Amino acid sequence: MTKLKWLAVIGVAVVALVVGGTWIYINVIRDDAPPPLAFDDAEDTSPTTGSSSADDSSEQADGGIAGTWVTADDSIAGYRVNEILFGQSVEAVGRTNDVDGTMTIDGTTVTAATFEIDMTTVSSDESRRDGQFSGPIMSVDEFPTATFELTEPIDLGPDAAAGSDVAVEATGELTLRGTTQTVTIPLEARLVDGRVEVVGAYEVVFADWGIPNPSRPGIDTEDQGILEVLLSFERG
Repeated sequence: MTKLKWLAVIGVAVVALVVGGTWIYINVIRDDAPPPLAFDDAEDTSPTTGSSSADDSSEQADGGIAGTWVTADDSIAGYRVNEILFGQSVEAVGRTNDVDGTMTIDGTTVTAATFEIDMTTVSSDESRRDGQFSGPIMSVDEFPTATFELTEPIDLGPDAAAGSDVAVEATGELTLRGTTQTVTIPLEARLVDGRVEVVGAYEVVFADWGIPNPSRPGIDTEDQGILEVLLSFERG
């Protein structure tokens, strides 16, 4: 067999090993990506500030949700992106608990809210992906935070004060990688055990925010991803 043929055979073998190894890693070794954030992901803990448990129950029954609220330590923010890794479909998920924010409620209307996500602490199950995320994709050295500021009030309605899940929309200015856009994010909110919990997701088209497409040799990604949040609030 000629040297050229040997090189071709070796090349095919290497490709087969890479593809086969990738299939085994994704379908046998690697854990499934976590599902989209939901209320069940919030920790079942009593508030560390504010009223006692008995007072909280009375307060919830009386519909008293007015006041200032701050994010609790179990708040979560992150991303979800579909990847094709050497022909295998993968869902990439990265998250952080470093979310700081405040929310003001007047009656049952959210009149102000601001949030900041520490992008330097977002991590996934793959260190090489995290390196790409913090480096060329999100440039966290230059843009270490993502922020959201509410620009229109949100009427939660009486059901929220009674403890029911309510569907609302939050319109405000979202800043990612130094680019700010006005967005409207669909959310679900509820009052439980003296805490306000909010969960939602928003589709981010990379080009709209100046975010480079994460694709690289052997890995193709879609041109958009999902920003996910699960915010837990305690009284400030």
